[in-house]
Amino acid sequence: MHRATSFPPTFAFRPAQLLPLLCLLLLGFAVRAEEIKSPNGQLTLNFELQGGVPTYRLRYKGREVIKTSKLGLELKKTTSLLGGFAQTDKQTRSFDETWTPVWGEAKTIRNHYNELAVTLTQAETQRTMRVRFRVFDDGLGFRYEFPRQPKLDYFTIKEERTQFALAGDHKAFWLPGDYDTQEYSTVTSKLSEVRGLMKSAVTGNASQTPFSPTGLQTPLMLKSQDGLYINIHEAALIDYSCMHLELDDKTMVLESHLTPDAVGDKGLIQTPANSPWRTVIVSDKAGDILLSKLVLNLNEPTKFTDVSWIKPVKYVGVWWEMITGKSTWSYTNLDNIKLDSVDYRKVKPNGTHAANTAHVKEYIDFAAQHGFDAVLVEGWNTGWEDWFGKHKEYVFDFVTPYPDFDVQELQRYAQSKNVRIIMHHETSGSVRNYERHLDSAFQFMNKYGYNAVKTGYVGDIVPLGHHHYDQWLINHYQYVLEKAAAHKIMVNGHEAVRPTGLARTYPNLIGNEAARGTEYESFGGNNADHTTILPFTRLIGGPMDYTPGIFQTKVSAYNPQNNSFVHSTLARQLALYVTMYSPLQMAADLPETYNKHLDAFQFIKDVAVDWDDTKVLEAEPGDYITYARKAKGKSSWFVGSTCDENGRTSKIDLSFLEPGKKYTATIYADAPDAHYEKNPQAYQIRKLTVTRKTKLTQLCAPGGGYAISLVEAGR
Repeated sequence: MHRATSFPPTFAFRPAQLLPLLCLLLLGFAVRAEEIKSPNGQLTLNFELQGGVPTYRLRYKGREVIKTSKLGLELKKTTSLLGGFAQTDKQTRSFDETWTPVWGEAKTIRNHYNELAVTLTQAETQRTMRVRFRVFDDGLGFRYEFPRQPKLDYFTIKEERTQFALAGDHKAFWLPGDYDTQEYSTVTSKLSEVRGLMKSAVTGNASQTPFSPTGLQTPLMLKSQDGLYINIHEAALIDYSCMHLELDDKTMVLESHLTPDAVGDKGLIQTPANSPWRTVIVSDKAGDILLSKLVLNLNEPTKFTDVSWIKPVKYVGVWWEMITGKSTWSYTNLDNIKLDSVDYRKVKPNGTHAANTAHVKEYIDFAAQHGFDAVLVEGWNTGWEDWFGKHKEYVFDFVTPYPDFDVQELQRYAQSKNVRIIMHHETSGSVRNYERHLDSAFQFMNKYGYNAVKTGYVGDIVPLGHHHYDQWLINHYQYVLEKAAAHKIMVNGHEAVRPTGLARTYPNLIGNEAARGTEYESFGGNNADHTTILPFTRLIGGPMDYTPGIFQTKVSAYNPQNNSFVHSTLARQLALYVTMYSPLQMAADLPETYNKHLDAFQFIKDVAVDWDDTKVLEAEPGDYITYARKAKGKSSWFVGSTCDENGRTSKIDLSFLEPGKKYTATIYADAPDAHYEKNPQAYQIRKLTVTRKTKLTQLCAPGGGYAISLVEAGR
């Protein structure tokens, strides 16, 4: 249900009246000010034309969040939309609805805001631009709207000039601004320290294009000295370039910086059109940032009438053994492959190829035995011998298996075990090649019973010159998502752009990578505080396929040549199934390792992947997070806690439990001597009976955490 209330505009002009009165407006209303508050009155948004330049300001409980900041766009080869404006219309309304997500962290979501839409007309060009603000209890969303009009039909963006003028030198949790990757470790510092730390923050990646010594990515998490938590991001990124932020480290003003295309343009726009929403989430409680649904609410409702084919997934996969170097994606050790010129039946296999029929059956057996939904298989298709770093256009065809991968037999076997196989489409960044093969690839999936695909875009984009986050690639990701929906296929996008809440509109987008995931634990390791930051940054726009559950934390146990280790205790690996939200959760380690720790593995089997309710029990970015989540359609709750390299004692109460009921709590915790470096596999499991009046004190070892299942007694 929803309620929408419209209020009459302060003034509005008919087209015939507009030109005669425009000069009067410019003379008599050089400064126009508007104000709108959040439904609870705690946030105040002010809009003002200052000498014809649109500006806005945001305050929370009377405290400055965003000081007076300029709005507008710089255009190529024409007058920019930066100034010379008069306000020619204003509309306000209130909106309140409750909607039900297909999957998510809560059964229902409230979408409640007050809105101000200001129409601006530029005297010199007679062009019109609208700025729409929506003020929620937890933050602000605003966007540019370009109505269809004779004076503004097509235009090219040179740069968007949206500012976020901060009120101080805030503590920031930041990634280097980059057109091609988000796979950096988060740096925690003051904004004034960004420039000095940037060089060391830009570490190697398969494809990367850092653009500035003070460029930052979104979502950007900030904390002010007076205790305000601020998150800046964007929502509903469609047919537009991905936004980064350029920091002026003298004034503490952030300005939007769009990703350029192959010729340097930052947006090719045809009216009518809208920009993505620019978002500012704010609270004096860290947990409120984690619980915000503002980014989702700024996206459109789902476009699908039938969503019965979209279901959360818990899976295992032929993956970690290749990531660690134990096995290979490729079937042979050949190089310089031309895909249609090699008869793989006649070449010598390397003996290390993981995606072979017998081995995949072992994973299917393990999945079936433990109640998992699916098995991901990477390296099943021809072309992996020289797939990376060659800038090949025709690198994969997405339908031809290696000789040792029997598609029909594995379909039959998986079906007999009530298990699905998840398709893998690595594109190697060759976007046009993927689009050429997309119909046949999805038809192949339909034929053989695959209902989910993991896509990948490792390496530089082909055609060269384009970037992972430019407008052309944003449109490609959207094309794949919509094409997949036509075939009733769910998508888990890796190396694609970070999410902006589009899963509300397109709920077949059940996962994204778009950050340093668990794979980096095999590439030198993630910082111990990594998972205490990601929910405040990367996960603001949508779930992450983080691929947790690594029990054997020494990678050398699988590959003696690899001395990396997982910067986490085993107990925290369990906690990540609760703290790193996703409707797509992988048990990423090898079956033989899980078989050695079946007592701890029980939590992964039990934990839900879809939820009716979510609580944040404790939170401080970079230090710790403790979540409690209620399983979809059940009375069971699950708690997960992750902490940084310092360790801590967690104190929580269970008042979220239902009154008058008893629950059996199974606690999977770090042992007293556990440590992510020195003793990561030391864990304890204990059971006790609890109620909503129970208070628990639990050790979190350095780089550790704990997981708790709470099952109603007698169930």
